[in-house]
Amino acid sequence: MADGVRTGIVGATGAVGAELLAILAERQFPVGELRLLASARSGGTTLRFRGREHPVAEATPQSFAGLDLVLFSAGADRSRALAPAALDAGAFVVDNSSAFRNDPAIPLVVPEINGALLDAKPRLVANPNCTTIVFLMPFAPIHRQVPCREAVFASYQAVSGTGAAAMAELEAQTRAWAAREPAPAPSVYPKPIAFNVLPLVGELDADGVSSEEAKGQQETRKILGDPSIHVSCTCVRVPTWRAHAVAARVWPERAVTVDEVRAWIDAAPGVRCVPRDVACGPTPQEAAGLDDVLVGRLRVSASPRPALSFFACGDQLRKGAALNAIQIAERLLGVA
Repeated sequence: MADGVRTGIVGATGAVGAELLAILAERQFPVGELRLLASARSGGTTLRFRGREHPVAEATPQSFAGLDLVLFSAGADRSRALAPAALDAGAFVVDNSSAFRNDPAIPLVVPEINGALLDAKPRLVANPNCTTIVFLMPFAPIHRQVPCREAVFASYQAVSGTGAAAMAELEAQTRAWAAREPAPAPSVYPKPIAFNVLPLVGELDADGVSSEEAKGQQETRKILGDPSIHVSCTCVRVPTWRAHAVAARVWPERAVTVDEVRAWIDAAPGVRCVPRDVACGPTPQEAAGLDDVLVGRLRVSASPRPALSFFACGDQLRKGAALNAIQIAERLLGVA
């Protein structure tokens, strides 16, 4: 790779694709050839990277010849259809969809938590769900110090998690409200998202659990390598732009103090507590654009059993998606 890492991005024209390009430039990732891939309707357009325009081509099984790395962010169906071709072409693949997360043979990685799995140089690595990452960044250092057998959290998920069309829908509804005009009918979400809260993210199963909520439990267990942890969550869509938040309550095996927990979190990479004098804790506006996950509202309870509560916010497009994928790639290719 003397001439740089020959890099492909599938889903380059989406919200996460744009963030991948921005972070590759910010972190001075040694991109050699850059191949931007998307759906057929995006073919012939261009995207700017490091001062020049790069063409966007349709992603096909023939698109990957000669590439060292392919970053997928085009949905599970496209990943299932095209990732095998990228692997056959000899590339490392980092997939940002749900396609491979539950496959026991494929590592699911947050580099700050279980990055050692990358030392074996797996050719295919799954990027976790964005909400799971925001929860785990503070939870993992706590669980590492004092195991927690149970965790319950509620998410407050930004519209960026649904993509650019959802962000446009929120903007259009908000502009209509400000102009005292009738709001356009929702198309991305089942009900209006502006000035509203939608207590459903994903599809419901027969038991009333959403696909997003199932990810919270399954992915937490896999990333921490601990199938005994019971995780229950309620995932909610809120009218914020691009940072997710979680309100969590966890039950350590022994009583802990706020000072202990602050020290554990602040010693961990990629996550930090807001200052003690920030009484209201972190907010999505403050977390937007940051690499770190922010944590606050730490409090403990000893009755009826030791419990710890916290509130965390993290940028869904950065640490929740693009940044985590690039961190995986850096470690796989030894370019960090």
